[in-house]
Amino acid sequence: MIKKTTRLKKIGFRILVINIVFLLIKLTVNDKENGLNEDPINEPVFYYVSAIIFFLLTWEINDWLIKKNSQSTLKPNINFTNSIGILVKTLAIVLPITALTYYLAIFKFNNLCRIDADDPWLQFRIDFLRATLLLFCVVVFNLFYYATMKAKEIESSMHQLKQEVMTSKYNSLKNQISPHFLFNSLNILTSLMYEDRDLASDFVTRLASCYRYILDNKEKDLVTLEKEMNFLDSFIFMMNVRHKESLYIRTNVSVNSKDFLVPTLSLQMLVENALKHNYFSKEKPLEVNIFSYNKRLVVQNTLRKRKEEPSTKLGIRNIKKRYAFYTNEPVVIEEENDIYKIEIPLLQKNIKQFNTSLDS
Repeated sequence: MIKKTTRLKKIGFRILVINIVFLLIKLTVNDKENGLNEDPINEPVFYYVSAIIFFLLTWEINDWLIKKNSQSTLKPNINFTNSIGILVKTLAIVLPITALTYYLAIFKFNNLCRIDADDPWLQFRIDFLRATLLLFCVVVFNLFYYATMKAKEIESSMHQLKQEVMTSKYNSLKNQISPHFLFNSLNILTSLMYEDRDLASDFVTRLASCYRYILDNKEKDLVTLEKEMNFLDSFIFMMNVRHKESLYIRTNVSVNSKDFLVPTLSLQMLVENALKHNYFSKEKPLEVNIFSYNKRLVVQNTLRKRKEEPSTKLGIRNIKKRYAFYTNEPVVIEEENDIYKIEIPLLQKNIKQFNTSLDS
């Protein structure tokens, strides 16, 4: 119902514009000899009806081409290059119809349209050129309007995304410095102090390293892959100590980790998700593999879902929102047989915020 009302308002606005333009033309264009009021009655009716048809047809075709452009490109916006293409395509469709209409009205059905012309070909050229100019203006105005609205929409989306990213980043940090995480670590450390003091010392060092990383990067949304992997090594060490032979985590990152960025704590969150949502034991250990290919990073684990409440997938949505702030490259999730896999893009070090903006 709302969509229908919006469309009716749009058509009503366009008809109002057509009427204003038509009235201005009639007031400013002097007829050959007789003046405005002595025109045959059919002539202004023909021009008025044809103006409404041509204007609405042009607007609808232009809207359709803009929508088609938005759906078929990676960067659905209006820039100089594709606006010229849309302009040319719109006029290429509408102008032949306009020329044919005026030709038929002046030369074939003049007994009905009653267009009083001493020189029919001159009248045809005047009508066609005037229509071309007006339709050209309609298309340019529509493209400018769409580009302006798209810019405002993207600016609004950017602002919303920025807020969501900040919220997501805060939630990631909050989850890592939560008492639950700390208490588990301290319980493990207490046991280790009686069993293996050397291992306990390493555990304390890794725990301190994790918290140092979290606190040092709490204001950063992106870090180098190298830093994230170093942090992840400490986290993996602590998880291996905790779960022992129930867990196997392997990493094989072949790209230069100094050259790429990832959202802070993203890898740790993906590994922790695998631990949280899957059943594993010494008899059936959980295997997690982290590797790179084609400038993407893959976190893959064996799939044995816990029998508990369905996952809210907040962590995955968190990462998707953070990536959407920087790139159009998707976060890909695949679940097949007994394997769960998540692919995330590796971001270039010169990445700019919100790569889906109005860049041409």
